[in-house]
Formats: sequence, structure tokens, C-alpha cells
Amino acid sequence: MLEQFVDWLLRVLLDLGYPGIILLMAMESSVLPVPSELVMPPAGYWVAKGEMNFWLVLASGVTGSILGALVNYYGALLLGRPLIARFGKYVLLSAKALERSERYFASHGEISTLIGRMLPVIRHLISIPAGLHRMPLPKFVLYTGLGAGVWCAILTWIGWFLGRNEGMLRSEEVHRMVGRAFWILIPALIVAAAAYVIWHRRRGAAARGGA
Repeated sequence: MLEQFVDWLLRVLLDLGYPGIILLMAMESSVLPVPSELVMPPAGYWVAKGEMNFWLVLASGVTGSILGALVNYYGALLLGRPLIARFGKYVLLSAKALERSERYFASHGEISTLIGRMLPVIRHLISIPAGLHRMPLPKFVLYTGLGAGVWCAILTWIGWFLGRNEGMLRSEEVHRMVGRAFWILIPALIVAAAAYVIWHRRRGAAARGGA
């Protein structure tokens, strides 16, 4: 039954083409339940079969991710503060907590957005604090695109690899390889976060020393 669904998904994705990837990844990047694991690996499979172009698939995935993230970003930017002002006290979100969160995101919004785009669940939600705290739009788009690009490239490569070596796309193989890629990605993200913390502290120390 599951393999029949995968076969159906492959046919649908090929029919929809690159605009379909953009649409589905926009849905995935917002709050709609469309896992990227059901979009990018099948696209990578068609890359292996010569039906799609890798770079166009990747560009479509990143474009869709940014568009979906912008929906959350602007929703939080336009509606977030009025909702928090009215209902925040019911979920223990005080004005002081909001100010602390805003200071943190002003200093660390870029690395939070970049890493958050590559983590399950968080990648769907990281756009909300970015919009809530009015992260500059060019920076938001840049770091969202970079993080989404890494994740989309990994998923597309998985589909390509299975298409070239397995001959067909099996859901259990996709999940196995996504899990393996995730556990390789986590240490890399930890190293990146540690390097950022060191750099940020040195920059702060240099700024204080030059003052």
C-alpha cells in the first residue's frame, strides 16, 4: 500500500514539474503538513532518471521554502504582537520575556534561522520568531535560503542516489537514509553553533576593548 502511494507520488510530481515542487515546499515550509521528505527525494529520483535537472529541482525547493517561510514571517510580524499583548498572560508570556527574546533574536537571529531550517519541527516554526522580532527581511531570506538549500540538497541527493542504485524509490530506504543524514548533520550543526558562539564572544570582547 505504501509503495503504491510512493509510485503515485512520483507520477504526480513528474506531472506537476518544477512549479509543483515550489508549491509543495511552500506548503511544507509554512504550517501545512507536507513533509519535505515526500517532495525532494522523489524529485531527486527523477533527476537520476534524466527527467528533471538537479539545479532546477534545488532552486525550486529553496524558492518554495522561502515563500512558505515568508507566510509565517509576515503572519507573525503583522499579528504576533497584538495576539501576545492580548493573550500572552494566559500562556505565561510576559512583556519582559518578550523583550529578552527580542534581544536574543537581534543578536543571534541569523544563526538561529540558518540552523533552525535544517532541524525537524523547528524549520516549520523558526520563521515565527523571526517575524515577531522583525528580523531584517534580506537577512531572513538569505539565511532561510541557505538553510533550506542544505536540507533540500541532502534530500534531493538521497532521491538521486536511490534512483541510480536501487532502480526505484522505496519509502523505507528514504527514511533510513534521511535518518542517517540527520545524524551526520547534527554534529556539523553543533560545530557550526560552537564556532559561532566563539566568534560572537570574541567580537563582543573586541568591541568592548576598543570602546
